[in-house]
Amino acid sequence: MASTNTLNPANAAASAVPAGISRYEDFANAPRVINDQMGQQEFLTLFTTQLKNQNPLDPVKNEAFVAQLAQFSQLEASLAMKTSMEDLVKTMSGERMLAGAALLGRQISVDNAPVRLEEGKPAQGTLELPEGASGVKVSVLDSAGRMVRELIYGAQAAGSFAVSWDGTDAAGAPLPAGDYRFAAQAVVGGQTAALPMQTLSTVRAVSHAPDGTVMVEVDGGKTLPLADVQRIGQ
Repeated sequence: MASTNTLNPANAAASAVPAGISRYEDFANAPRVINDQMGQQEFLTLFTTQLKNQNPLDPVKNEAFVAQLAQFSQLEASLAMKTSMEDLVKTMSGERMLAGAALLGRQISVDNAPVRLEEGKPAQGTLELPEGASGVKVSVLDSAGRMVRELIYGAQAAGSFAVSWDGTDAAGAPLPAGDYRFAAQAVVGGQTAALPMQTLSTVRAVSHAPDGTVMVEVDGGKTLPLADVQRIGQ
């Protein structure tokens, strides 16, 4: 009995299209990757085609071609410069992060941050007086906000004024170690104004803000930009 060869449509379809494609329609309708940006090679191809197909009776002047090439070269140089600047910004951002990491565990000056009173050591702060002052008052507050000591100073010259508290109350009794705050007021030009007191606080963390600013976090959770750090202690 003669054998009959039967053509299987599924096998024929499978052999007619690339591997992994079940139907030719899938292959034909697959999305194509289109390069919508002109690079140097694409420009030269277009440039050559334009030369070949120009009107021989009215050819484009050489100056026009040179101008096109110069414009393209200038654009390409600008894009390369933009990429280089972006890489430079990323590099500088990383260097700032490394600089901030070097401050971990160190003390920096922070406006109105808690000051740590330790046994046998005075608590210190700095007050900036650009115009000087005819009088300065510094109130020492405990963690609950109660005033435990008031320090009165006379006239001060313009510049930085250092404040040191020995850790005692108004009666001279020593207070327990812990976190306290300084609240400063100065009489400048006959007017009394509250001024920020800078105290040394320990850096606990360094972070990178979305806008690229490197931030440092100190005791108590207070954060400030690395660029604002004006004083570094031990």
